[in-house]
Amino acid sequence: QVQLVESGGELVHPGGSLRLSCAASGFTYRLFTMYWYRQAPGKERELVAYVTSTGGLTNYAESVKDRFTISRDNAKNTAFLQMNSLRPEDTAVYYCNVRLRGTEYWGQGTQVTVSS
Repeated sequence: QVQLVESGGELVHPGGSLRLSCAASGFTYRLFTMYWYRQAPGKERELVAYVTSTGGLTNYAESVKDRFTISRDNAKNTAFLQMNSLRPEDTAVYYCNVRLRGTEYWGQGTQVTVSS
């Protein structure tokens, strides 16, 4: 079955960096676009970034552009989200997501807290 397992979230000071990982299994990873979303307390889940199957195209929410970088390693079935210059408003649970034949799959999420 499809599994997405996020890791790498933790408490970090403003201005710091984190790298999130999403390990995928149960589907042909290299064929599908991968997404990162986040959900802050009391807010709707929002799309942060996505990367197409070969890594040739990426897109970002305006709020993270020039600070976050999405990438993938198709040999290791893993997607990454490098987050730099973190701000308190980046505090959220971060989820990876894939859409297979009309069905969305989510990981359990990883908590990122940006606080001094």
